[in-house]
Amino acid sequence: MQLPVQSQSTLYAEPWEAEAGPEDLLHIARAADRSGFAYLASCDHVGIPRRLAAAMSTIWYDPVATLSFLAAATERVRLLSHVAIVGLRHPLLTAKQYATLDHLSAGRLVLGVGAGHVQEEFEALGVDFRQRGAVLDECLDALRAALGPEEFPEHHGKLYDFEGLGQRPRPAQDRVPLWVGGSSPAAVRRAALKGDGWLPQGDPRDRLPAQIARIRELREEAGVQGEFTVGAITEPLYVGTARWYVGRRTLTGAPQELAESLRAYRAMGVHQIQVRFRSRSRTELTDQIAAFGAEVAPHL
Repeated sequence: MQLPVQSQSTLYAEPWEAEAGPEDLLHIARAADRSGFAYLASCDHVGIPRRLAAAMSTIWYDPVATLSFLAAATERVRLLSHVAIVGLRHPLLTAKQYATLDHLSAGRLVLGVGAGHVQEEFEALGVDFRQRGAVLDECLDALRAALGPEEFPEHHGKLYDFEGLGQRPRPAQDRVPLWVGGSSPAAVRRAALKGDGWLPQGDPRDRLPAQIARIRELREEAGVQGEFTVGAITEPLYVGTARWYVGRRTLTGAPQELAESLRAYRAMGVHQIQVRFRSRSRTELTDQIAAFGAEVAPHL
């Protein structure tokens, strides 16, 4: 699940999150850890321009700091950046931050990356917004090297060139999973050819089969081997009968009913689903997390 509180876009934030803070994040992360969730996710924006602030808000916690904070408070749940806009930073800087996180968390990092969409962020940081796709493509190659096993990683590209600079600690994992976010044709191609997984950005159910088929086609044509994780973001969920209006798109009902609906994702070829629960308070959210883990997940 994507963590609440740490990003508060009007598209998904619940009203109670506006007054929430670190203690709430800890409580929620521990609940997800206990309930068997696969990962907790935190997203990335450096700054929100005034023209977008009303819709997106300016509350966007830094993902490295947030996931590191929660790593010490959890035991098994993985830690996902969904997504890090890695093109805003030099790959060696990104590698230093996330390798340290993986080391400190005993190998629980999943590095989700995306191209970004806020032009003013790129301009303020001196990065060409129009070239963000090409930048991300090379960043992925550079990060493969910088997050690999070598103490002195090496990469020689058009945008980044480094060798002979040692970075320790190394990641705890032999290979840090790189999942690519986005649903545009370019993002799907990038995920298929350069990633270990795909994080779609809000694709409805009826669009997913064609996207998944395209990924398989691209990987087969290029002869790309290895494990690949297909993800999906589900509709909002509420376990049980809601006694308040949870929205027309929200899936509600008994655990077996919810599980039956969610199993349709597996039938499409999806390997992991990211869920978001409707809630009016932290307590209601953690109750939903516990109910999902105990009553819905066993049926998946």
